[in-house]
Order: sequence, then structure tokens, then C-alpha cells
Amino acid sequence: MDDPRSTPPAAMPIKGVVSGGSIPGSSRPAFTLSRAETVLPVLIAVPHAGRAYPSDLIEKMRDAGEAQRRLEDRFVDLVAREAAAACSTSLLIAHAPRAMLDLNRDPDDLDLSMFTASEAEKAVMRRKLPRGLGQTSRSLRGLGLFPRRLPGVGELWRGPMVPQDANRRVAAIHAPYHDVLGQTLAQMQEAWGEVLLLDLHSMPDLPARTSGAPPATHVVGDRFGASCRRDLVATAIDALDRSGLQVAYNRPYAGGYVLDRHGNPRKGVHAIQLEIARGEYLDSDMQPDAARVSVQAGIVAEVVSACAAVLTGRADWPLAAE
Repeated sequence: MDDPRSTPPAAMPIKGVVSGGSIPGSSRPAFTLSRAETVLPVLIAVPHAGRAYPSDLIEKMRDAGEAQRRLEDRFVDLVAREAAAACSTSLLIAHAPRAMLDLNRDPDDLDLSMFTASEAEKAVMRRKLPRGLGQTSRSLRGLGLFPRRLPGVGELWRGPMVPQDANRRVAAIHAPYHDVLGQTLAQMQEAWGEVLLLDLHSMPDLPARTSGAPPATHVVGDRFGASCRRDLVATAIDALDRSGLQVAYNRPYAGGYVLDRHGNPRKGVHAIQLEIARGEYLDSDMQPDAARVSVQAGIVAEVVSACAAVLTGRADWPLAAE
């Protein structure tokens, strides 16, 4: 008898595209969710590749071109689109640029020094933050909810941010994106029992490892075991290894707020972050190379298919030794 989980139940959302949220200063939606017709229990999400820059945001940036190149997970959404089509799974892509708001940060991860508010107003803002949040090491380095500075680039903005602008961005981009992400995972879990979020990112090419081994081209993160079942992580790493890649685990990237918020292995919702070195699919001008985009898309599709097979009880190959 066939495993009943091997075919999506009728309750599963049908094929379609849904846009949501809004980018302040633009007519563009903040994100698009594409539901596949033949759905696997895996959702690919891309939070950092947005390129819909409102003109007023560009005008406020000191060096818009360099900031875009450094902040974006540049064109990794092209890899995600092709991968999702290849393995017929659902896809959530953010269009809002990371320069406007970082979807992989807690909404309370604020650098209060970048606002026009008075010291008294900032004190009120601090009191409203949950205990333990506020200025984290990331926001102090300039990469909190609203990116402020970059190494080698310096300050990103010509002037401070108005608190009302921050509130609008959170309400229009951050809240609806994570609401839809959570709702989609919940719908998928209702149909399948267990589901996986593959949070797809890209990274600068890494230096050679201290051991002398070649640098990692792909990094799998699971918040050091907190966001995903071990056998799923092992399956993802094994699929990458079988493609002949240089793979690292949790270092230097273990995942962030997306995995913290949505990954809950004890309740059957698993979350993995996958970083791909940009040199694997971009040319020397930081533009997408179609052939190499397709190669990386095929690799991501293999990861998705292998993990889906484990989730649905159809895995037929051994996992890598732990």
C-alpha cells in the first residue's frame, strides 16, 4: 500500500501566486508566494535578494550601488526560482530590499542611535523592547533590523531615520512576510505532518580554511541543532557532498531570526539555512551566469528532493556518517 503522505491531500493549497505586503514609497508588493501544483513538504524562502528600491530610498543612501552589491544576496532568487520549478515545490521570495529592512532580524533588533528621536523618546523605546533584545551584537556592528553600516563602506545613510518610517516598514514588510511564512508552513504541516523550510541565502566567497582545505562554497545552518531534525540536516549535507561541493556546517553562518522564529523540530516544523558562495553562480561583474545558475538550482533541487524523501518516508539511500 502506498504511503498516504506520498500524495498531497486535497486540503493542500492549489497552484497559484499570491503577493502580499507593500514597499513604502513604491507600488510593489513586499513579497510573492508561489504555490506549486505538485507540492512537496518543503518551502523555499529567499528573504535577502529583493531589488525593488524606491527612488527616495536610493536618494538617502551614500553609495547606493556599493551598498546594494554588499547587502543583497545578489540574484540568488534566480537559483531559487529554477530550483522550485525543477522539484515542484513552493517558493516565497521577498522583493523588499535588505537595505530597507532585514527580514532575518528580530523586529526589536534596533540600533537606536540611527533615529531622530530624542534621548527621552529613545528611553521609552528601550523600555518597550522585550528583555534581552534591543541592541544586539549585530545591530551594534551596523547590521540590525535596519542596516546602518558595512565594513569597508562605512555609514550607509546620509541622515538619521524617522521612527515613523521604521514603524511603516515593519508593518508593511516584516510583519506580513513572517505571517505568510508561518501560515504557509502551518498549512503544509496540516497536510503532511512534518515540513521543512529551506531559507536560501548567498554569501561572499570565503577565504581558504586554516587547515589548508579549499574554502566552503556552501554552508548549512540549523542554529547549532535547534531548528531542524538531525537526520534532515545530515540529508542536506549528504546531498551537497554527493555533488562534489565544499560544505561547512553552522560556521560561519548558523542562521538567524527566520530559523529562530519558524523552526520548531519538536512540533514537526524544521528549518535549515543554506548559503551559496556568489562566485558559484555570478560572473566577475556580479551578474548572473545562466549556466551556473542552472547548476546551483539543480543542486538546491537535489537537497529539497532528498529532504522531502526523508519527510515522507521514501528515502532510499544511506545518510552520511555522523
